[in-house]
Amino acid sequence: MSLRITVIFLTLFCLFTATAINPLKSDNRIRLLLIDGQSKYHPQWPEWTPVLLKQLDESGLFVVDVLTSPQSGSSFDDFNPRFGRYKVIVSTYDGDLWPVRVQRSLERYMRKGGGLVVVHAANNAFPEWPAYNEMIGLGGWGGRTEASGPYVYLNQREERIHDTAPGPGGHHGPRHEFVIVNRAPRHPVMQGLPEKWLHAEDELYQKLRGPARNMEILATAFSAEKYEGTERHEPQLMSIRLDEGRIFHTAMGHDRKALSCVGFMTTFVRGCQWAATGKVTFPVPEEFPGPDKTSSRYY
Repeated sequence: MSLRITVIFLTLFCLFTATAINPLKSDNRIRLLLIDGQSKYHPQWPEWTPVLLKQLDESGLFVVDVLTSPQSGSSFDDFNPRFGRYKVIVSTYDGDLWPVRVQRSLERYMRKGGGLVVVHAANNAFPEWPAYNEMIGLGGWGGRTEASGPYVYLNQREERIHDTAPGPGGHHGPRHEFVIVNRAPRHPVMQGLPEKWLHAEDELYQKLRGPARNMEILATAFSAEKYEGTERHEPQLMSIRLDEGRIFHTAMGHDRKALSCVGFMTTFVRGCQWAATGKVTFPVPEEFPGPDKTSSRYY
């Protein structure tokens, strides 16, 4: 066998083997940028990225780049995300305010049809940036008050309430397992998911405030008084539109344990695909949690 034929054979063998290992991967994968690097309230932020990268990789749907910001207090002169190169941006970032040029760049990207996925701590970020708060719909902490927008929840009659009374934005009690309720079964992210499932131990975000315009509540969790809760149904998954842009917002994912929940993984991957394309093909795993039992893939 000649050297040329041997090289061709080995190349084809490697390509076949790679496809066999992960048959979901193809050249049509979605380009995704994950931004991390700071969190004011979550020192464990470095453990999030490896878990999210593993979930995105296992889906076979994405080609992922990671952009880590400078450390808090450092210069952002060289921080220049190329948003336009990607179909969707994932942010776990909650730190120093980005320079105005980066803010405007993200705004243009989103208004022209970009995709954004906001994970947990990223809804704590940038209370002073109006367009970002439009993108995320609701946020917490960072000095948010009634001036940031109404506190949005479902009351015990499951009516959507926009409460403009004075008060801080953002609260949670001790971590615990809680039931997620599917409020939008026809939305592409939620279609085919059960009516209820038990999420792994996590922070149940509540009293979130924001503009809440063009926002659909996809899922809620009941915040029980015994966990320092509000006795209300609090938004946990949301979709928001900003002009042509699509945003998927998950309030879940405090730590590795919470991120490892199959319910979190499924909605996260589906949310990324929807934000990028407006459609969802990622299937519901067989081990998806039920209403009385959690299900996790430990990373």
